[in-house]
Amino acid sequence: MKLLAGNSNLPLSTAIADYLEIPLTKASVRRFADEEIFVEVLENVRGEDVFVIQSTSYPVNDNLMEMLIMIDALKRASARRITAVIPYFGYARQDRKPGPRTPISAKLVANIVTEAGADRVLCVDLHAGQIQGFFDIPTDNLYAAPVMSEDIKTRFGEHNLMVVSPDVGGVVRARSLAKRLHNAPLAIVDKRRERAGESEVMNIIGDVEGRFCVLIDDIVDSAGTLCNAAAALKAAGAVGVVAYCTHGVLSGGAVARVEASALEELVITDSIGNHDVIAGGTKTRHLTIAPLLAEAIRRIADEASVSSLFD
Repeated sequence: MKLLAGNSNLPLSTAIADYLEIPLTKASVRRFADEEIFVEVLENVRGEDVFVIQSTSYPVNDNLMEMLIMIDALKRASARRITAVIPYFGYARQDRKPGPRTPISAKLVANIVTEAGADRVLCVDLHAGQIQGFFDIPTDNLYAAPVMSEDIKTRFGEHNLMVVSPDVGGVVRARSLAKRLHNAPLAIVDKRRERAGESEVMNIIGDVEGRFCVLIDDIVDSAGTLCNAAAALKAAGAVGVVAYCTHGVLSGGAVARVEASALEELVITDSIGNHDVIAGGTKTRHLTIAPLLAEAIRRIADEASVSSLFD
């Protein structure tokens, strides 16, 4: 087994390698003067089971292209099997046609990754589970809920917990987390999005008075939805509100928005390498998914069950 890391999230790749107690494969990933990407694998990978670790986060297109070129280099070097480990799958929110004459970019990216030479894909909390069906190769979608639930129990277990979905579409995800928190009750924030990047909270479905609310979502981008939801929950009588999100895109002034909000804390995983972005805030914290990804990689390499990780 070999691990090859792209430049998108080296701290996560290093943590995965440390957990598995194997070194990252030596490779040179650099750019020419015109920004063309060049990859050279500096170790023999012939006949090897290789895992390419690369989140396709900002800059999305650069990181995606870098991963594709790494896969191509491995394919031409006769690697036996190539698994694209994509902790954060960019373009996942473009999983359907929102209107006429618009693309389904998530499907296009899936096709490109497959055509580049990937034999398998490993992701974490895809925006829509159906994206697994966009790939014509085996695709594993890991869940961060076990990692989050343990952290919630440790830090907030003494509170009267209620899990809250910030929108109707996230109810399944919220219910899964609630089950791991001893079947905590569930509430839903009913919101209406007026325009892209903005959201207006309408009302709360469920009685949150006297409850410590845990908002759960897969992606936090502008943080507008979470901040508005936190304000609505506090107004409805919640004694405290924290948010757990798998992927911290945190675009624009998201961190500052969280700092000024009713949220006590925003917890994100390290699926995206944005430590510098959150450094300026006191309310945002990282939770590592390196052991989760490392264990899944080990099981794939050993031809063992991945789904049993979540039993």
